[in-house]
Formats: sequence, structure tokens, C-alpha cells
Amino acid sequence: MNKSIAAFAAGLPLRRLWPLAVLAAVILAFFLAGLDSYLNFEALRLYRADLRTWVSANLVFAVFLFMATYALAIVAFPPSGAMLTMTGGFLFGTLLAGIYVTIAATIGATALFVIAKTTLGDFFHDRAGPFVKRMESGFAENALSYMLVLRLIPLFPFWLVNLAPAFLGVRVRTFVIGTFFGIIPGTFVYASVGAGLGAIFDAGESPDLGIIFEPQIILPIVGLALLALLPVAYKKIQARRG
Repeated sequence: MNKSIAAFAAGLPLRRLWPLAVLAAVILAFFLAGLDSYLNFEALRLYRADLRTWVSANLVFAVFLFMATYALAIVAFPPSGAMLTMTGGFLFGTLLAGIYVTIAATIGATALFVIAKTTLGDFFHDRAGPFVKRMESGFAENALSYMLVLRLIPLFPFWLVNLAPAFLGVRVRTFVIGTFFGIIPGTFVYASVGAGLGAIFDAGESPDLGIIFEPQIILPIVGLALLALLPVAYKKIQARRG
């Protein structure tokens, strides 16, 4: 498979290859700079006082830097999303962090989606099996509903939901809308936890990353996902009647 991808990429025009080269350079620079070593709760615990002081003194720049770092991390180090969202809540409060994270995460996810779609989309599409073809058909008819469900319910890794739609013919506009609105509930849950990180650290404890799966939180989110699927159900019922 890797040789096939390399051969496919070698046959692409330069204008379609440069986004992939930029992505590789960004990921390499991210790790060479050692930024991944700071994306953990222990680092936040150690530097939290300095961070809050600096953010208070440089608020506008701090917001820009936080959002840029978040968007970059979504591309280069996807597992850091929950931790960064909590950090945002700790630094800016639940409401502002929720807004900043939703925008930054959408930007980062869209960048990865567009790169995948414009470079390797044709490769995976041409080699897709019957099951994937059926998925593509379903996405073509109900792309926004499915995107919302995939974003609302954390069944699949965030990075996978960034890439899979790129190989299933989802339009950029649909991806952006589904991502932006679909990640809002989960984002605000983690941002609210982050707002209370100070008390958690003072107690010598660690934040619960699995809080999203608590029944009182996940059940309302599942309810929203079911609402997003109503247009799909309606189409199927109408098709059967017709």
C-alpha cells in the first residue's frame, strides 16, 4: 500500500503535492521544536501561575497564540485536543474558551481535510471497496447529518473524522458546517472542566478525560445526534412510501 501511495503521489502535478509537503513540514517542525512535550497536564500544573500572569498581560496576543497552537496541534498532534481545550478553559473561562476552541479546531480540521482531499482523495477513492462505495453514496445524500453525528458522538478519533470524509466526496462547505456545530457540545464540556483545573490541581488530582461519557453528559449529546439523523430517517420513510 505504501509503495502504491508513493507511486500515486509521484504522478501528481506539483500544485497538488505542495499541500502534502507543507503538512509533513509542519508536523516535523512541531516535534523537532519539542512542542509535544508541553501538551500535557503536568506541564500545565507546573507553569499555570506564569501562564495566567502572561495571559492577563498579553490577552489579545495570548488568544491568537492559543488558537494558532490549537489549530496546529489538530494537524500535527491530534490526541492533544481534549487537553488543550481544558487549558483554554483554565486560561479564558468556559464561554470564551469554547468559542476560541470551536473556531480553531474547525480551522485545523478543515486544513487537514482539504490537504487529504486534494492530494490522496483520488487514490483512496479509486481503490475503495463496495462497502466504502455504499458509505460514499450515503454521505452524498445526507452528508451534513452524518457529519454532525460523527462530530457529536465521540465514537471515532477526531483525526479520523477529519480524513474519512475527504475520501467520501464530502464538500468543504458541508465539512466546515458539520464540524463547527458538531463539536460545540463536547468543546464546552471540556472547557468547563478546564475552568475548574485550578481546584483539581490544588487537590493533587488529575482531570477526568472520560467525563464526556458520563450519562448526564453523553445522553443529551446522543439526543442531539438522533435529531441530526431525522432528515435521513425522513428520506428513507419517503422512499419506502414512494
